Amino acid sequence: MDTRERFTTHVVGNQPPSPWPRDLWRDDRPLREAVAREGGDWAVDEIAAYGRLAGNELMESGRLANAHRPVFHPFDPRGHRLDDVEFHPAYHQLMATAIEHGVPNFAWRHAGRPGAHVARAALMFLHNQADQGTSCPLTMTYACVPALQHEPGLAAGWLPRVCAARYDPRHAPGWDKPGVTIGMGMTEKQGGSDVRSNATRATPVAGAGPAPLYQLVGHKWFFSAPMCDAFLVLAQAEGGLTCFLLPRFAPDGARNGIRIQRLKDKLGDWSNASAEVEFHGALAWRVGEEGRGVATILQMVALTRLDCLLGSASLMRQALVQALHFARHRQTFGKLLCEHALMRNVLADLALESEAATALAFRVARAVDASGRDPGEAAFARLTTALGKYWVCKRAPGFTAEAMECLGGVGYVEEGGMPRLFRQSPLNSIWEGSGNIQCLDVLRAMTREPGCVDAYFAELERARGGDPALDAEIDALRAFLQQPPDALEAAARRLAERMALALQASLLLRGAPAPAAAAFCAARLGGGQGLAYGTLPAGPAWDLLIERALPQGSA
Repeated sequence: MDTRERFTTHVVGNQPPSPWPRDLWRDDRPLREAVAREGGDWAVDEIAAYGRLAGNELMESGRLANAHRPVFHPFDPRGHRLDDVEFHPAYHQLMATAIEHGVPNFAWRHAGRPGAHVARAALMFLHNQADQGTSCPLTMTYACVPALQHEPGLAAGWLPRVCAARYDPRHAPGWDKPGVTIGMGMTEKQGGSDVRSNATRATPVAGAGPAPLYQLVGHKWFFSAPMCDAFLVLAQAEGGLTCFLLPRFAPDGARNGIRIQRLKDKLGDWSNASAEVEFHGALAWRVGEEGRGVATILQMVALTRLDCLLGSASLMRQALVQALHFARHRQTFGKLLCEHALMRNVLADLALESEAATALAFRVARAVDASGRDPGEAAFARLTTALGKYWVCKRAPGFTAEAMECLGGVGYVEEGGMPRLFRQSPLNSIWEGSGNIQCLDVLRAMTREPGCVDAYFAELERARGGDPALDAEIDALRAFLQQPPDALEAAARRLAERMALALQASLLLRGAPAPAAAAFCAARLGGGQGLAYGTLPAGPAWDLLIERALPQGSA
């Protein structure tokens, strides 16, 4: 025997191939069905094209953009203030491809056509699997439109650029660019969700322009995506908390008084820059009336919350794909990992959770889409945006951890990609109001806003008779809501959880194969289910759920 063969130790065997490239649209049957069910299937060609991109070159761009984090350059070599953030070319590729394919602008370019926001949601769902950090500026750019429409002069100048399919990363005034991105700055040191405690001051100044001009002095503890061309911020004017559009360049073309203090060193979301900034007399245009800042920004927050829901659902989907791919190629104890009964239970349970999250996210997207045409859908969207954000975003970290465990030690290694998904998984629960804020918002909608309770129960009742467990839960929820207000607030998380599960059950009973819907009702309703993934009742649903999640033989 050759000496080299005798001492050869590094023979790689029983290691799954890379899961990439992959067609993220073709391989995701629950997503395709949800888009069709909720009215976005007229855009399937555009969505399918992006699914192929997201699962191929954009996956590598996402890896690179996170491996090479943004770098803050406060000064140039001669000591002049820059306040610039440098990004890896992969970040710019992600942004350019997303904007060109409509991730932030598709719904507005097809405004008024039913299903436009559903189709846009599908594009975001696909993009977020490739990279989560760029989803932040893309989401804010998408969501800024309703706020800017409060000020016609600003809308006329900025919205054509917001809706343009052009990405221009140059450090130049937004009005000199064919397309722009928009960020947000709400959080201050003394208050996060409590924006009414904001201390940044706004003083009117003379000057002609598209809207009244103010000078801002203050500090923002979190300033999302500081490379954007303009930012929607809240500040205290004489008439109270007011919304402003703060451009990165002052109206005369000079650098505006925005001073980046540092970039936050975050748990995850590494491809995206989050800054701490001070305003040194920064000039900004008022959006809406003085004292109406929260009301002005409210529709934007509703849309960014929708994208938090979509973001967590798509993150779960991506973690599931990697777990299924690994289990179908890895052999343990004489057979494939996915052939072991207990592992099949885990994979089927994850697939069920992912499908339910997708169904809920796209039902909310349809309600948002129809809000301007249908008061019932507007009421449903008002309630379920907060409800869906709470529940799906809360489920994402545990789901991602379980999917990572399916890969064993390989899943814990950075180069495999699962740690990035895990680090990202808690973020959507924090963005745009953490869990308690969402639960209190659900209560507020149900107790103070007409139509929300009726719209929610009308949706559940469409599935009555489909499963005894759901029928019982509908009745129990109606009784639960009869408690005094103080008792409801104390139980708000339990209420939101039960409401979300009942809604997911109703959606699956009407939109998924009967065995899958029955498995969800058995495992999630009635209080008899196990607390860990992998506790589904044995039955035909296992194979069905796994095959729906990722067809055998897909690339």
